[in-house]
Amino acid sequence: MKDRKKNYSKDILKRILVFTKPHLYYLVLAAFFSIINVALTLYIPILIGDAIDCAVEAGGVDFNAMIPILIKLIISAAAGAGASWLMNLCTNKITYLTVRDIRRTAFGKLLTVPLSYIDSHPHGDLISRMITDTDQISDGLLMGFTQLFTGVITILGTLCFMLSINVWITLIVVLITPLSFFVASFVAKHSFDMFRKQSETRGKMTSLVEEMIGGQHLVKAFSHEKEAEAEFAAINEDLRKYSIKAIFFSSLTNPSTRFVNGLIYAGVGVFGAINVLSPTGAITVGQLSCFLTYANQYTKPFNEISGVITELQSAIASAKRIFDVIDAEAEIPDAPNAVKLLPENVDGSIDIKNVSFSYSPERPLIENLNLAVRKGQRIAIVGPTGCGKTTLINLLMRFYDVNSGEISVSGVPIREITRNSLRGSYGMVLQETWLKNGTVFENIAYGMPDSTEEDVINAAKAAHAHSFIKRLPDGYNTRISDDETNISQGQKQLLCIARVMLCLPPMLILDEATSSIDTMTEIRIQKAFAKMMNGRTSFIVAHRLSTIKEADCILVMESGHIIEMGNHDELIEKGGFYANLYNSQFKAT
Repeated sequence: MKDRKKNYSKDILKRILVFTKPHLYYLVLAAFFSIINVALTLYIPILIGDAIDCAVEAGGVDFNAMIPILIKLIISAAAGAGASWLMNLCTNKITYLTVRDIRRTAFGKLLTVPLSYIDSHPHGDLISRMITDTDQISDGLLMGFTQLFTGVITILGTLCFMLSINVWITLIVVLITPLSFFVASFVAKHSFDMFRKQSETRGKMTSLVEEMIGGQHLVKAFSHEKEAEAEFAAINEDLRKYSIKAIFFSSLTNPSTRFVNGLIYAGVGVFGAINVLSPTGAITVGQLSCFLTYANQYTKPFNEISGVITELQSAIASAKRIFDVIDAEAEIPDAPNAVKLLPENVDGSIDIKNVSFSYSPERPLIENLNLAVRKGQRIAIVGPTGCGKTTLINLLMRFYDVNSGEISVSGVPIREITRNSLRGSYGMVLQETWLKNGTVFENIAYGMPDSTEEDVINAAKAAHAHSFIKRLPDGYNTRISDDETNISQGQKQLLCIARVMLCLPPMLILDEATSSIDTMTEIRIQKAFAKMMNGRTSFIVAHRLSTIKEADCILVMESGHIIEMGNHDELIEKGGFYANLYNSQFKAT
């Protein structure tokens, strides 16, 4: 089990490093400047030792002898600082470019995954993975690259310098050093699980906060504050426990490695002093001073590298979550010979043959559905909640693929049509409005970015949105977003209707398209819809049955089956499910 975790961490780390390959030149430059920085840093103790020996031999400070040493010291310190700055610049570049590529790849995958993936994952958790987890990777890589370069080179460099001064004292340093590796290994084993759980819990918290803020009106309307607070407190408590445990294990690194450093420093001091005082005078006072500095510099990287291991464990735990997104299965690609539908070639006929579909195998929804829609027909879909109305729309747009059966548009099976051209053949207005962060003009022209100002204004007029847009502070240049409160829900829906009015595709889907609009405006919009639907195949989903009386065909659905079909008068005369549903609007309760 432990070996599997170890190999798993290595695999994730390798995948992170794959993203650094395009920026390898920064890595080479960082290593080069790191060598210069370490070499100059290690040269400074030699100069200090020379200065001490110079003073001891002269019986006092000899400024003439000291000046060349001081000049070398100043030049070395300045050059070392410059090399350190350039090294940090390179490590920053490679870190942020790597994380940029990881985030870009993850976001690109989110745009290609099927809608079922987005529906099955809390949106707040996906946001947390895209932002928080990639930031954790950034922190781990930044510390990793910076400390790893200087640490490894410092260890090798100090060993060489210490061996050149005294082999036996160097052996003392090397023999005590393995204790640091035991500390680092212990921390790595125990911190990974805690950091992984910490990342997962942070994702749950982000998801909850996103839900509560987005639904704040409902939370307050149903006095759900205490329950929301209790749920948040429970997740917050889990985050506290995992964070404390993660911090506990990672915080063992510093005192433990400092203890090992103290042992090494004491050992060097004792045996070095004995050598200085021995009759043979194996080393001088200046060399002992230099050795003590090297011993301190030698052990310091072990402390830093242990800290890097802790940060890397956090980064690896976060990387696993972001790689889960990257590894998600993309939408089934279009067939190699897929046909690209052109609007002028779409006649609007749709055939649904023996279609069955369910979101999960254990809960069947649509079974053996058959429907033939002729060009220009207005098809209304009604039925109780959960009967499959919206699911049918999802299948027509190929947001989901059918489990069995076939749907054809203009005689071509939709599996043999490119998704972009299929979806471009539909205009969609949903009950749930969505506006992007941008100007009113950009939101209306979302489906046709090259539209002229005149085209956008005409579409807004057709949707009866022009008058309220002109009253906005900057008219069509007013910036809005889906979270803005300076326009009402009904006005948002008018903008979504204007968006479709601008495109005017061959087929239309109106899913409760006027649910947030007042009665007077709805009457005008219905007239605009009637004009827009003329000659276009249209699917209308509505709970208010008064809005679908003019439909050519009304489909009455229940439990994924069409139980009745016909126009309004035929279904009323039949006296079945639809007649009861329609008449129930006028019964006293």
